[in-house]
Amino acid sequence: MFFKVLRDIAKPQWFDIISTLKKSTGLSVAELSESLGMSYMGVKQHCVELTKRGYLDTWRRPKAVGRPEKAYRLTNKAEPLFVELGAEFVLGLLKNVNKTYGASAAEKLLFGYFHEIGAKYLKKVKGETLYDKAVSFSKIRDLEGCLSSCEITSEGSIRITEYHSPYRTISSEYPMIYRMEEQMIAKVLGANVSRNEEEASGLLRCEFNIS
Repeated sequence: MFFKVLRDIAKPQWFDIISTLKKSTGLSVAELSESLGMSYMGVKQHCVELTKRGYLDTWRRPKAVGRPEKAYRLTNKAEPLFVELGAEFVLGLLKNVNKTYGASAAEKLLFGYFHEIGAKYLKKVKGETLYDKAVSFSKIRDLEGCLSSCEITSEGSIRITEYHSPYRTISSEYPMIYRMEEQMIAKVLGANVSRNEEEASGLLRCEFNIS
């Protein structure tokens, strides 16, 4: 939601570029131009300006034939544009809880958190079929800033793909948070859910396979 509000009050082209790059390991100006339906020179000018401001950097991407091409990707400076649950505050809180109440206290606190937000999702998710529920859940997550989408795979299974996780920073200290998230989604959808994560060149892609 924060990202969408910023898009409305700043240059929308910048946020379209940032959002598209968030879902990739890097794209050339030509690829961005085609994806966004913008002119090549227009995209190039925006990318140059975003690079000057520190939100993008460039690298030379190898090609099957010919010289490597310049590709743009996001820098860490762009991360605050995507919701992170006040990661520093939450980490400090969890560490303090562990120190005060014992080693398992933080895990119990996180369990309670997912129980609570799971109950909220249950009230919001609509649909008769599992796919309808998954689509509804994905739309809610997208509004929350997770860059979420839902699809039927070529194998006929349901998959939710997200390109941002609000728990990313917290997971470095409490990796069990992803297992709890997976269990919460399974309960909301009333289905089996398995989570897979891929991270490369700044791209984070989380896939929730649902059956």
